Amino acid sequence: MGIAAPAAADGDGETHRVYATREGLVGATTANGHVIAEDDHFVALPSARALSPRGSGTYSVRVCVAGTTRCEYAPVWDVGPWNTTDDYWSATRHGFTDLPRGVPQAQAASRSGHREGQDQYGRTVTNPAGIDLADGTFWDGLGLTSNAWVDVTFLWQGDAATGVIHPSGTPVNVRTGPGTGYARTGLAAEHARVPVLCTERGQTVSGPLGTTDLWNKIGPGNYVSDAYVRTGTGEPVAPPC
Repeated sequence: MGIAAPAAADGDGETHRVYATREGLVGATTANGHVIAEDDHFVALPSARALSPRGSGTYSVRVCVAGTTRCEYAPVWDVGPWNTTDDYWSATRHGFTDLPRGVPQAQAASRSGHREGQDQYGRTVTNPAGIDLADGTFWDGLGLTSNAWVDVTFLWQGDAATGVIHPSGTPVNVRTGPGTGYARTGLAAEHARVPVLCTERGQTVSGPLGTTDLWNKIGPGNYVSDAYVRTGTGEPVAPPC
């Protein structure tokens, strides 16, 4: 029923492969009160148990295009798709407790006829979506042109040190190494709470939090300058890489 995802890095939460759809809905209001703008960077998950307050990233995810290294780190600011009680990532699942962990109810409904192919509201499920992506996450962060399978890591489940991407007007580039000369491999959205798995000294960069040569590894092959990550200190918060 499910599709295997890569193992999570040490310090991360679990990773599950699910189907992603584009949310759109520019001008509408999300479940946490955010008014959706063009090129917004956030995600929606089908349970209010993982909803971040507006302007925060208490609940954040790493979402990567399946089979690639293209990823975005983004806060959870809306509830959906399809269901609102489907915390399929949880060990103590709120709804649909007859389903395996990691399998969204919409996926089970559309592919295996769970609940006779209907969601919790009795609607016929027409796609297996387990996550919605705001337009900026969909197009700019992941480079998608159509709905697709993605690997989602539920970062609040991890035990690594964390930092918050400081609001600076745009998402931060995620690089494959500790410098701007390394390839861009995705984005980290404003307010996203990201793991700091280890740290490395590299290129000196100036950003909203100062000038530093400290870089944080926030995922496999994913680095962000500490000049954009609010950790409460300008010093390393994790061991050297």
